[in-house]
Amino acid sequence: MDDLLYLRAAGTSLVLDLSGTGLPRIVHWGADLGTLAPGRLAGLRAADVAQTVANALDEPMPLSVLPQQSAGWPGTPGLSGHREGSAAAPAFTVRTRSVREESRRLTVDAADPDGGLALTLEAQLTDAGLVRLRAAVTNTGDDPYHLTELALALPVPAQATELLDLTGRHLRERAPQRHLFTVGTHLRENRRGRTGSDATLLQTAGEAGFGFRSGEVWGLHVAWSGNHRSLAERTPDGQAVLAGGELLLPGEIRLAPGATYRSPWIYGSYGRHGLDELAARFHRELRTRARHPSSPRPVTLNTWEAVYFDQDPAGLTRLAHAAAEVGAERFVLDDGWFRGRRNDRAGLGDWYVDAEVWPDGLHPLIDTVHGLGLRFGLWVEPEMINPDSDLARAHPDWILAASPSRLPPASRHQQVLDLARPEAYAHILRRLDTLLRGHRIDYLKWDHNRDLVDAAAHHQTTATYRLMDELRARHPQLEIESCASGGGRVDLGVLERTDRVWTSDCIDPLERQRIQRWTGLLLPPELLGAHVGAPVAHTTGRLHTLDFRAGTALFCHFGIEWDLTTASPAERARLAEWVALYRTLRPLLHSGTVVHGDHPDPALWIHGVVSGDGGRAVFALVQMATSVQSPAGRVRLPGLAPEADYHLSPLSPGDRPEGPFPSPLPWWERGVTLPGRVLAEVGVQAPTLFPERLVLLEAVRS
Repeated sequence: MDDLLYLRAAGTSLVLDLSGTGLPRIVHWGADLGTLAPGRLAGLRAADVAQTVANALDEPMPLSVLPQQSAGWPGTPGLSGHREGSAAAPAFTVRTRSVREESRRLTVDAADPDGGLALTLEAQLTDAGLVRLRAAVTNTGDDPYHLTELALALPVPAQATELLDLTGRHLRERAPQRHLFTVGTHLRENRRGRTGSDATLLQTAGEAGFGFRSGEVWGLHVAWSGNHRSLAERTPDGQAVLAGGELLLPGEIRLAPGATYRSPWIYGSYGRHGLDELAARFHRELRTRARHPSSPRPVTLNTWEAVYFDQDPAGLTRLAHAAAEVGAERFVLDDGWFRGRRNDRAGLGDWYVDAEVWPDGLHPLIDTVHGLGLRFGLWVEPEMINPDSDLARAHPDWILAASPSRLPPASRHQQVLDLARPEAYAHILRRLDTLLRGHRIDYLKWDHNRDLVDAAAHHQTTATYRLMDELRARHPQLEIESCASGGGRVDLGVLERTDRVWTSDCIDPLERQRIQRWTGLLLPPELLGAHVGAPVAHTTGRLHTLDFRAGTALFCHFGIEWDLTTASPAERARLAEWVALYRTLRPLLHSGTVVHGDHPDPALWIHGVVSGDGGRAVFALVQMATSVQSPAGRVRLPGLAPEADYHLSPLSPGDRPEGPFPSPLPWWERGVTLPGRVLAEVGVQAPTLFPERLVLLEAVRS
């Protein structure tokens, strides 16, 4: 039927009601409904119309993807604004619709003539089964329009009675929190000017008790790197939505006549059988990007926790040789290489090689690194400026501030460089471009170490996007890592321009198990930077074995953040074994399906990756803490082909079950062959481990 649009992809169905002149309404988003004839679609729509009740609207309210107060929506409006204090709720009428069937994409043009606004809505069901929405609003009136909110909504059904979102802080990003999905609004706002360590990657609703492998779940992500908001809202009449968009500060978006604001993409993902399925859609979507990393993700040694600001050319040359010895493939020189940068109090903005530290420049080190067969990367923080810098002294007006009479509160002794100012943008572009043209730099670790306090963020965010886009256009082979005090800028907006994220400044493997587990709801392993640190974690003071540190980093984009010149020969040799394993496994780890076991013991975590054809899988059994019960008991290994036989065996070097029981398991030495269904439904006895240890298992189809 022309007024019903039925889209299907990868086990997801999306049914849109396009009848009348109202904005599109989602009749169904979730499980694949199979083949539906037009008459059945009409029946689905008829079955979805709610009953009217006393003292309510005479006709049922159509909840569109842009909820409208003018249509009777009692919750958070999708679009609001005013004209110099005069406000009226928009009432849009659809003018045209177009559908591109090959890309499952709908575009709707609507207008509110009385309000002087035009609206373009885009809705798409991607090949991975993600729903994505975007809107653009244009001021067609004769005077300015102040936009205060533009948020898009996806409905969720009544059985979604529980919410999961994430919070966190620097060094402990992505902490989960679960609660009931009650009547009212659960609102998550980020006003930090960047995605934020405490931001929720996803606003997720699902059946009570949903896990990684069970329960229907629906999740929403706002693909924006500045201020943003997401909400889960249930009204007393039984309707429930997940909604989100950019968080606009007062006066931030003032649309002159003819001007347009375009929202970021809002993504929705569905899992029929839990969070793993929901996450897999995001992973597949990212892996089909034109700029998704296609070459093997190189083992990266980053110098920060090895030397901090104490940069010595001779010492760093020795470190490069040690990195090559253990099998590293990229060497990244972190903070401290540029003029006046002996600590974090000075130098940001002065992007010139410090001649006092590097009298011969960076070329000798870069030549050594390339001569060892490694690529070379460099740390930068282009959006920031220290008041103690030549740039700030020459151009104090380039510091981003809400008022010319005061600076925002300092953070890490730095301020923000106003990239929306054309001359500041041109200066930073010129300096970075000069560095890249003058040196054999393959990679930029792009940091962002403070929030944008007391400042508008929209234009700063779009200017940062332009800067990244322009540098990559000029240097097509350049790779960029998104770092922001660790994992403070993790979103699909910045991932359109970068090749991985630095998941956290904390590389304590116990903390990293948690952080990587939940960041993986959005990003696949190859985009998550994870490094092997020193024996004692710099950020927690905990001591961990090399096998636990390396086994934790193995399942992401593996790297090293450790002064290897201080490591013993035995430590280097053991690390080289883990590096070799990573280099062998990365084709599987960075293309396969990530799985998690919903094990009843919260102290024992099971996760792994299964190849796309189901022929091979690698699992980690991670003892996060001491268990109430001992021995460990059976563990189920999910994701394998049910009818295929698999030979399951320990995988070296993660085959040493350090624990309190000296006697090995009967199956451990030679492995065991069982069908995938048995491994998933019955499982195998796990070794009982000391806390903060792990072992690896490999399953190979017979």
